[in-house]
Amino acid sequence: MKIRYYRKIDGWRWLGFLLAMLAAFFLSGGDPEQQWIGWSIACFSCSIWIYMGWQDRDVPRALMELFYLLLAIRGIYNWVVV
Repeated sequence: MKIRYYRKIDGWRWLGFLLAMLAAFFLSGGDPEQQWIGWSIACFSCSIWIYMGWQDRDVPRALMELFYLLLAIRGIYNWVVV
């Protein structure tokens, strides 16, 4: 198995990580009125990680993040529309 070394850890990866942690903070806070904020932040975080997965040619990671992005959009839809 080939071990990948990511030598170029730029600001986008750190931003995606920080946004993911911020989204998890809002989603696990227990206040239902703020969960839409967590889902919105998760959309931005997932978009960054989908792009990074595409750049790294890591298709499984990109597809996992795409699935999570779709769930985040569903979460926003449930809070705003329903």
